Amino acid sequence: MTGKKVGVIGGGASGMMAAITAAGCGAEVTIMESGDRLGRKILSTGNGKCNLGNRLLNAEQYNGADRSYIRRCLERFGTEESVRFFREIGLLTKEKNGYLYPLSGQAAAVLDALRFEVMARDIRVLYGFRAEEIHKSQGDRKGFFVKGDGRKEFFDRVILAAGGRAAPQTGSDGSGYELAKRLGHRILPVVPALTYLTCREDFWKGIAGVRGDAEISLLEENGAVIDKERGELQITDRGISGIPVFQLSRTAAYLLQKRAEIPVRIDLMPDMTEEELWAYLQTRRASCLEQAKERTAEEFFTGLVNKKLMTLFLKQAGSKGNQSLSLVAEQQMKKILRFCKDFRVTVTGTGNFQNAQTCAGGVDTSQITENMESKLVRELYFSGEVMDVDGRCGGYNLQWAWTSGYLAGRAAAGCSAIDPSAKEKTSFR
Repeated sequence: MTGKKVGVIGGGASGMMAAITAAGCGAEVTIMESGDRLGRKILSTGNGKCNLGNRLLNAEQYNGADRSYIRRCLERFGTEESVRFFREIGLLTKEKNGYLYPLSGQAAAVLDALRFEVMARDIRVLYGFRAEEIHKSQGDRKGFFVKGDGRKEFFDRVILAAGGRAAPQTGSDGSGYELAKRLGHRILPVVPALTYLTCREDFWKGIAGVRGDAEISLLEENGAVIDKERGELQITDRGISGIPVFQLSRTAAYLLQKRAEIPVRIDLMPDMTEEELWAYLQTRRASCLEQAKERTAEEFFTGLVNKKLMTLFLKQAGSKGNQSLSLVAEQQMKKILRFCKDFRVTVTGTGNFQNAQTCAGGVDTSQITENMESKLVRELYFSGEVMDVDGRCGGYNLQWAWTSGYLAGRAAAGCSAIDPSAKEKTSFR
């Protein structure tokens, strides 16, 4: 038993993990939660199924901090440790294409397992406690005073796990950044991440609801590719969404801080080159023109892309769906081909923090040790989204919550450092 009094600011995923770990090391732990319940954000993850990790875990799935820093942290507490931790607290997991979910398929099961463990370890929870100040004590009693909502608490050590700014309705209001800043920490620009992109064009309502495999590329003004992703594109009445768009949204958000718009190229037929598609269209056109019954342009192009999109492309190419195929000029055919392979749109914004799954930016990790301790303020620790670490879709952000929470909780409680070569011997109880 370490006997340390540890205060955890924030009762989200990483805060609960930090608290449970510190209590497991013998610390007397208090969670200060601004809301009226713990872990509300967990319920919305993975479309309510909670994608809590990934078997394909590696540092390349993260942005923000130096990836060598992230890699070393993940080596000490990664996917296998997370699975084992949840198993020990009563939650079994299942895998789908590397993605890890609770066996029940319910995000509520993850939250309940954590909540029950918080209660079982006799962790004190202060609800409605919004931390407003953290002061290092100056007297003989070394530690921290945390003030908020007319209350003041004293702790030997403090873990700041107040979240970022994404989904503020769940309690992530960005207050953790201000607390860290007042203690001298550098806050890197915070933007929404894993969210949709809004576009300038006026045709979106007519093609809203379309989904399909596509490669999406963010472009420089000269056409050079900045970043690209492939996956299921989802078209909305304001622009583009879907996992590949979510993966690009972080980069887009930072670019939009410097310029008003970003050109985007959408390849709706990524498995065919332009040459292959043109050869196919020429062969098919010749075959159709030899048939007794002549085809219309709409009939000819059926099957290439979604009908809503093809109607738009025919219009933009100067053709009509009911136009005879024989009257469709070669130049119009080439325009339609280019729309299929190089559909250009203009991004002018991203979803706001309310609609983002996470955020990029936050407390600079160059000022944080691999034990999650501040290099500026001894015995102050960080965990979760408040740090400048953000992952791709696929359970990586929750994995960072488990990793950083575990490392912070262990260090704050005064447990010995983890030896990666012997970590499989660790018991979480």
